[in-house]
Amino acid sequence: MNRSAGSAERDAQQELESLGYKQELRRSVSTADLLIYGLIFMLPIAPWAIFGTVYNASEGMVPLVYLIGLIAMIFTALAYGQMAKSIPLAGSVFSYVGRGIHPNAGFFAGWAILLDYLLVPTLLYVFAAESMVGIFPGTPRWLWALIFVAINTVINLSGVSSIKIMNRVFLAVELAFIVIFVVIAVTALNNGTVPGAELTMEPLWDPEKVSGPLIAAALSIAVLSFLGFDGISTMSEESTGGRSSAGKAMVGALIIVASCFILQTWLASALAGGRDSFSDDEVGNAFFTVVEAASSSGWATAFFAVNVVAVGIANAMAAQAATSRLLYSMSRDRQLPAFLNRINGRRVPQNAILLVSGISAVLVLFFVGQIDLISSLVNFGALFGFMLLHLSVIGLYVVRRKSRNYLLHLAVPITGFLIIGYVLFNANTEAKVGGLAWLAIGACVFLYYRATGRKTELSAEDAAPADLADERKA
Repeated sequence: MNRSAGSAERDAQQELESLGYKQELRRSVSTADLLIYGLIFMLPIAPWAIFGTVYNASEGMVPLVYLIGLIAMIFTALAYGQMAKSIPLAGSVFSYVGRGIHPNAGFFAGWAILLDYLLVPTLLYVFAAESMVGIFPGTPRWLWALIFVAINTVINLSGVSSIKIMNRVFLAVELAFIVIFVVIAVTALNNGTVPGAELTMEPLWDPEKVSGPLIAAALSIAVLSFLGFDGISTMSEESTGGRSSAGKAMVGALIIVASCFILQTWLASALAGGRDSFSDDEVGNAFFTVVEAASSSGWATAFFAVNVVAVGIANAMAAQAATSRLLYSMSRDRQLPAFLNRINGRRVPQNAILLVSGISAVLVLFFVGQIDLISSLVNFGALFGFMLLHLSVIGLYVVRRKSRNYLLHLAVPITGFLIIGYVLFNANTEAKVGGLAWLAIGACVFLYYRATGRKTELSAEDAAPADLADERKA
């Protein structure tokens, strides 16, 4: 067993060297670890915080929103899996687009998704700080945000082993509370505890309410909810599970977390008792109100506390780890300042982690109370990067490698590109303006590096030639 693991690690290291890099990050993350990391990043209890908002926007069909989201994002997960199999680098979209299309396109893909990765921790800290003020009225939001930033920085600097342990602990707690909620909901529905509450198929499909605009709105909400599975690819250089490890973990994490979303929101929608919507005063804590109505205020408080810790620590910890790996990879390819690719004694990108922490600490001071704006900007960065990702699959496999697997390498990326493009086209004005401004800043950075003679150096652009024959046969 140890010999096999050692052999797999040597193979992975040789593969990394064939791409022009040396093994610097600690390779100790199994496929199961990647799966757990992805689940923590997407947060199985994510619907708790936004249940009321999604309920109002979807006219009570919250489970349908998440089902649509799963269908939409599975195409992007498959595209990620194909690129991760051939290009197992920490740079994720930056590396995939750089080798699938062109290094220049890779820079802009990395720069775009950097907007997502830099703002996601900020968004999570703002969410958590708002919740802590609800628990401790009168306390400053910025103080709670900085406490969460400090906790996650210490964990990430402690190394991958610390992250793995914390991920397992938090996932166990979250899954335990999902089970508790299911028991509470089923008991309440059977006993008639909540007046008018009953489990029907209407939250999944109500033909009288379903319309094109509603599905389009639901798709935008759902895409934001599923962001995070792509962070799995940033751990590729630390994986011990082989080429297909990241792809399997992404698809698996998407399906598992979507199942959790659909189950919880179906039961919560039933407990809503057929109401048309939640009022402005209720919408922010709608899920916890439902739990309280079905059980007691004690359980509602416990669920609220778990949600705060999961968002402020577990979820933000995973986001910070992914962001630091992206910065590390872009710096290593001389697209960002060199100090960001320095590794500490625990073999993690220390300076990149500290920079993410510093940026988050500053941004939370400006974005407190502006959750909608942050969410919009996060969406733009991720969606723009995803569109280029889909093109990179076609560029690497169909154009350059002449793959005949037209389902995975042509149909899937084209479908994914159209879905993501539709959502991006229909994004709100603030997201488009902010996103384009970010790309304009990126263009200035790009031109500066070109003017100073820097450019991406890819040692083996057509990565993983060993599987070329297999792709052509497929």
